Amino acid sequence: MENLKQLPERLLPWFYVNRRELPWRADRDPYHIWLSEIMLQQTRVEAVKGYYSRFLKKLPTVAALSQADDELLTKLWEGLGYYSRVRNLKKAATQIMQEHGGEFPHSYEAIRKLPGIGDYTAGAVCSIAFDQKTPAVDGNVLRVYTRLMDDDTPIDQPAMKKKVASELEKIYPQTAGDFTQALMELGATVCGPNRKPDCQSCPCRDICRGFQKGTAEKLPVKSPKKQRKTEDMTVFILSADGAYALEKRENKGLLAGLWQFPNVPGHMDTAQALDILSQWGLEVRDILRQTDKKHIFTHVQWNMRGLYVQVREPSGAFHWLTEQEIDQQAALPTAFRVFWQARHMDAD
Repeated sequence: MENLKQLPERLLPWFYVNRRELPWRADRDPYHIWLSEIMLQQTRVEAVKGYYSRFLKKLPTVAALSQADDELLTKLWEGLGYYSRVRNLKKAATQIMQEHGGEFPHSYEAIRKLPGIGDYTAGAVCSIAFDQKTPAVDGNVLRVYTRLMDDDTPIDQPAMKKKVASELEKIYPQTAGDFTQALMELGATVCGPNRKPDCQSCPCRDICRGFQKGTAEKLPVKSPKKQRKTEDMTVFILSADGAYALEKRENKGLLAGLWQFPNVPGHMDTAQALDILSQWGLEVRDILRQTDKKHIFTHVQWNMRGLYVQVREPSGAFHWLTEQEIDQQAALPTAFRVFWQARHMDAD
């Protein structure tokens, strides 16, 4: 463990010189840190920057977030995916208002009890905002640890995260927030994912067992993936008199409560599609074109056949919205937004 003990003294000077300028590093406000960490889950840093700024402009405080309209929230989150995150943000903000008088709690235990916050996010907020020695173990930190220690334990095992958090807690310096960010920064850049580690630029190269043994590039190890389920569907992009048909998804399950284009299971041919549209009480003027897309979630892949159809009038059990209304008000998840963005393309 001697090499692990040397980590802070190697890593912190490097971080102070090489850290990226990111908007959520401008201050230590726990609301800002919490928001950024939730947004950064499963999402690239560059993609988050714009969302982060827009979100705080509209909802600058925990109080504002707790009172936000649900449609505004999902519109601000549109394109980030994993929409349960933003629903939990509002639930947590409401809990902070009710149980903590609107002040963001300072203790790990209280923060951990907030909806949507796990060990990682609680550790990140406590260390970065309040300099508490609470490790935040994510994929970047696991990558650094496994290479540093030459540890081939699968990182997706819950026991591995607990072990790494326990070991890191023992070596945390007083500047806990900077150390947490330094670990994240090294794991996101020099020791980054899906590419060869840049060991020549690494401040920890001399104490890294993975570098010394030539195993760094093979680490970290993950358990074999389960096969992802696939589902076929036909999506109808219906237009009439400058309006488009939308419907709300159920309030539970995948993409709960979000807008979508009408859709049915399976890939339909023209005859089947016309039959469905007739059942919906719609009179078809023209089937414009067909385009196929796929969208991959964590556990399921949607193979989506999109049919662009003009109908004679905006009827049927749908909400008919104009382009402006959809762009400004209706949050379309990425799986359906790709069809919206392609609506003006020439026929294939």
